Amino acid sequence: MELNERTADRAAGVLLATAAGDALGAGYEFTTPGTGTVIDMIGGGIGAFAPGEWTDDTSMTLVIAEVAASGLDIGSGPGLDAVAAQFVRWFDADPADIGNQTSAVLSRRPVSASEMAEVAWAVPGRKGGNGSLMRTAPVALAYLDDVDGCVRAARAIGLLTHHDTRAVEACEMWTYAIRHAVLYGTFDGVRGFLDGAPRPTREYWAPLLDTAERGGPADFPNNGWVVDALLTAWWAITTTDPSGPEHLPRALEQAVRAGHDTDTTAAIAGGLLGARWGASEVPDRWRRMLHGWPGYRGEDLARIGVRIASGRTVTATTLNGENA
Repeated sequence: MELNERTADRAAGVLLATAAGDALGAGYEFTTPGTGTVIDMIGGGIGAFAPGEWTDDTSMTLVIAEVAASGLDIGSGPGLDAVAAQFVRWFDADPADIGNQTSAVLSRRPVSASEMAEVAWAVPGRKGGNGSLMRTAPVALAYLDDVDGCVRAARAIGLLTHHDTRAVEACEMWTYAIRHAVLYGTFDGVRGFLDGAPRPTREYWAPLLDTAERGGPADFPNNGWVVDALLTAWWAITTTDPSGPEHLPRALEQAVRAGHDTDTTAAIAGGLLGARWGASEVPDRWRRMLHGWPGYRGEDLARIGVRIASGRTVTATTLNGENA
């Protein structure tokens, strides 16, 4: 897809802001920072991460992004199999942090996408964790010219590890919204998805989005669950002053202040915020600090995002005065 300068900046921002939210929240996971706490990339957390280091949220996101950047169709066939295989490769690298549902699936080391989805279906107990939603952002970049394909791929990749109706709907909605934000520079895609969704989906989610916009974290406290994770991210985005570029870092800080699964809710928010505001609005200091598996830095993520969105290798796209 041909990208103009503004659209390229927004495409570059998707993975970069996902990682920024993730690394920002990593040091506060399973805490609730007070209003006077300065939110920063302090590192630590349950994985003893270095300052600026992203967690499993971004690492799994990058698995999908790498396959998408190779030119394969990640929503089906060999591309979806490649995503599944790379998930197992990442699992075998002994990550410092991994969600329970994802671990239960990947520990079986399924050899294909279909086998992985079958394992996910068969896992007992609750299956609606936030682990599929946290990694869905790059799917939007791969389907900027195909809205229906975007939604189908979000579903297929989500089902690799999370066989749950609400998890699938959350991935579809958020991926649709990220795609819309890259193309049009608004957050309208969240509600726009519901406009065309089946009535049961619309009737379930619309009142919850209203609650997020009018309420607070106490209304959706279990943000390890995919529904509350999405609502936390949407609350952070919609209740932070959106009138200027500071909206992106301030909304990420707001997501962290909601507490509990802070790296994941901020990563989820980051994908949509980066799609709306672009890489140029991710603070320079954060960009310089970002790093993590499989050995990337922040600027690598910006390059990968543009490459996926454009469908070709990008070597010199100028974003915010830097080579991204």
